[in-house]
Amino acid sequence: MENVHSAVDTLVHSSNTLFLLLGAVMVLAMHAGFAFLEVGTVRQKNQVNALSKILSDFAVSTVVYFFIGYWVAYGVNFMQPAAVINADHGYALVKFFFLLTFAAAIPAIISGGIAERARFVPQLCATALIVAFVYPFFEGLIWNGNFGLQAWLQARFGASFHDFAGSVVVHAMGGWLALAAVLLLGSRHGRYREGRLVAYPPSSIPFLALGSWILIVGWFGFNVMSAQTLPAVSGLVAVNSLMAMVGGTVAALVVGRNDPGFLHNGPLAGLVAVCAGSDLMHPVGAMVTGALAGALFVWCFTAAQVRWKIDDVLGVWPLHGLCGVWGGIACGIFGQEALGGLGGVSLTSQLIGSLLGVLVALAGGFAVYGLLRLTVGLRLTQEQEYYGADLSIHKIGAVSQD
Repeated sequence: MENVHSAVDTLVHSSNTLFLLLGAVMVLAMHAGFAFLEVGTVRQKNQVNALSKILSDFAVSTVVYFFIGYWVAYGVNFMQPAAVINADHGYALVKFFFLLTFAAAIPAIISGGIAERARFVPQLCATALIVAFVYPFFEGLIWNGNFGLQAWLQARFGASFHDFAGSVVVHAMGGWLALAAVLLLGSRHGRYREGRLVAYPPSSIPFLALGSWILIVGWFGFNVMSAQTLPAVSGLVAVNSLMAMVGGTVAALVVGRNDPGFLHNGPLAGLVAVCAGSDLMHPVGAMVTGALAGALFVWCFTAAQVRWKIDDVLGVWPLHGLCGVWGGIACGIFGQEALGGLGGVSLTSQLIGSLLGVLVALAGGFAVYGLLRLTVGLRLTQEQEYYGADLSIHKIGAVSQD
């Protein structure tokens, strides 16, 4: 009998490890999506830089999150013998891998906002500081119950802040951090002339579309596998992700008047918004959440670029920042039993948690990028920007001139 129990335990632990490993690999693949979405959106003279930033940011994120960030968020230290940290088939290590891919999404998001005029090494320094300290602070606050915030919300409002897969913890944090960086960097030279927007069309719609599709597919690992164990997996999360994705697509298609850039960002807006409540909402509520997010992205991207003159190249603030906050709030609305959800969520707690995420991101973003601007500088020179980041930083273009 003991052998049977031992075999069952081994199967359970190994299955959970494999399940979470597959999720980590799917989210890792999303970073290719971030890369190609940026490659397709920026001008051709900045495509190599876009690819180089995403991979370099991921490498730096891995190092700092392994040694510092994961410890800040969860109090786990991996500087122990391999025999210790490999217990339960290395589930704790794979959990780190899975959550690392979330942490590394923060600089990948920021990269799209500051594209075409940010210096390379200062951005890597910003990545290190954000993934080591800023992001893990809020991650641990929400997902590990650090400092008693979640317990206080539970006692005061009947439910803690619910963010199943990171609408606020990951996406809103990344989007609002990016807004701080974009504001400190300023707009690209020539983007506004005599107060009017000068159009910089995407360099490659096929690459932009490829990036969007890679992100869409990987997102099902991002959301579904946030359950982190096989017994906790939910088909509701998968279908809600699907419905929010198509809701965002249709809304962006209609509101964006068939613009392919809006069309391919619409599903991403829907997926950003549904992350928080994907395990609670009814599929119809998820579709409405995604549709509102798709429309919100189109409206706010246009307003940011034209009216507010915020030169956010990929629109990461409206896409991740605003749609992420909407997702946190939508969880408190469509997660209610009265609207077909599973319940157990407080709208007040969702509002507080979402607002806190914005405040932490803005404070951290202005602190990190403000410090770097004062000490080493953030921007390429006007001449470097004119020739493009590819030649100025990497000494090679995306396309051979022969």
